[in-house]
Amino acid sequence: MAGHSQFKNIMHRKGAQDAKRSKIFSKLAREITVAAKMGGADPNMNARLRLAIQNARAENMPKDNVERAIKKAAGADTDNYDEVRYEGYGPGGVAVIVEALTDNRNRTASAVRSYFTKSGGALGETGSVAFMFDRVGQITCKADVGTADAVLEAAIEAGADDVESSDEAHVIICAFESLGDVAKALEAALGPAESVKSVWRPKTGTSLDEEKAQSLMKLIDTLEDDDDVQNVYSNFEVSDDVLAKLTAA
Repeated sequence: MAGHSQFKNIMHRKGAQDAKRSKIFSKLAREITVAAKMGGADPNMNARLRLAIQNARAENMPKDNVERAIKKAAGADTDNYDEVRYEGYGPGGVAVIVEALTDNRNRTASAVRSYFTKSGGALGETGSVAFMFDRVGQITCKADVGTADAVLEAAIEAGADDVESSDEAHVIICAFESLGDVAKALEAALGPAESVKSVWRPKTGTSLDEEKAQSLMKLIDTLEDDDDVQNVYSNFEVSDDVLAKLTAA
């Protein structure tokens, strides 16, 4: 099923990201700084900052790093970052969305375009693949916060739309506009989440064979390794056999 495969793919990507902790911290710090600069340094009055801090804690980012990132927002020499979204097609015709925070649009656009080209894909115009995704809120909780039925009940009470439970985690989906309220209600019912963020959720998947899947993974790794890139989303699907080979590689 699409949802099952997509969740396993997300977990595979997370495993790759965990090996790049310092880079993850750097990107989390950038998001915290931008959020604080845009909405103020008080997380109680700044929903975006509150979520950024929560995600930093989920990655065990040191408290000093978080506080330093917030303080940096008040500095006169703070870089001005623009939020930019890139869209295109990767190997096998897979739709890819890239979110970036950059202080140099030309540099980032040139780099992202080259990554797509080298992978055999193509960068498109804004909106060229976004219609294949829904912009939603995604809250991830550890599997041990409760049974699938208990989490489903809590999610419904909180106003969420869907829950995908597995042995690894519970992934709760809600409307993008209600992410803050749903996350707050779930925290009261289940405790702190592992992550709370807005994501691009594919409406349909594109199946890949092992060769194309390897090429796509290489593209995603390259994108995620770029300092300006914050998030990468795609609508690829692979079989369990191919996933096992990719995970073991």
